[in-house]
Amino acid sequence: MPLTASIALSRRSGGRLCVTLVCLAFALWNQAAFGQELSPRLFWPAPVGTKVLVMGYAHASGDVLMDRSIPVYGVDSEIDTALLGYVQTFNLWGRTANLLLELPYSWGSTSGRIFDIPAQRDFEGFNDPAVSMMINLVGAPALTPADFQDLRSNPRPLLGMRFKLVAPSGHYEIGRLINVGSNRWAARGDLGAVIPLHSKWLLELNAGAWVFGHDDDFISGRREQDPIYSAELHLIRRFKPGFWASLDANYFKGGRQTVGGSQYDDVQQNTRFGATIVVPFQRRHAIKLGYSTGTQTRYGSDYSQIVVSYQVLL
Repeated sequence: MPLTASIALSRRSGGRLCVTLVCLAFALWNQAAFGQELSPRLFWPAPVGTKVLVMGYAHASGDVLMDRSIPVYGVDSEIDTALLGYVQTFNLWGRTANLLLELPYSWGSTSGRIFDIPAQRDFEGFNDPAVSMMINLVGAPALTPADFQDLRSNPRPLLGMRFKLVAPSGHYEIGRLINVGSNRWAARGDLGAVIPLHSKWLLELNAGAWVFGHDDDFISGRREQDPIYSAELHLIRRFKPGFWASLDANYFKGGRQTVGGSQYDDVQQNTRFGATIVVPFQRRHAIKLGYSTGTQTRYGSDYSQIVVSYQVLL
């Protein structure tokens, strides 16, 4: 699951500046989510020293958490994921940078048919943890609160990049078709831009790719997978400090798998749409609500997802 952070400044009595949390949003990660994140304001910066704790929940339903390299059809899943996250903003070589740690935990039920035989499994356990690093390249050097206030009042074009690493330490049972953990390393790189259209409207563009390690314990033999390439577009409307909404879309392609030496005809070529809204309250807190659904699916997971998260500035 990806990150956005934004901080607003307000004047207290006596003229002191108070840093107020308005948003921290990311995509909750699960085994089926590679390439499918919708992450508005991923490259919007925050003042150096910002620390945020996040508690999130996501519910996904449909053809999700299943792997097309196994002979399971007619999939119907109900998956719940809780996530604990932490973000720290700091100065990296004079640029604004964010470090995000994610620890997800999933539980749910999946049913389908294996060679026309009905099958069903309940599962529960920790997903693979992830760490992400975002750094601004153009438009946002390391920001003080006053610098950030100027950027918020007069938005300018931004360019940034992200690197995300997923470690294979989630719950994985050898010999099971369905697992919470993936039993392989995965990494993603992104390049993104924020383009101000108006003082209240932002357009965010993002292009990236997932690359995967091997799963030598996969039930059907050694599992390999080609990279998945993706592009995202977000149209963001800012209403007031901390209160914003977005329309989100992405397209991703790739991910052909080779299992036990046999290559599958399972290239993904999918599209998702969604919407996000973030509402701040009591200066240091915010609630994020998000919804997304698949609109075109050629292999891979076709599901709808609801995300709720609570964020607090530390």
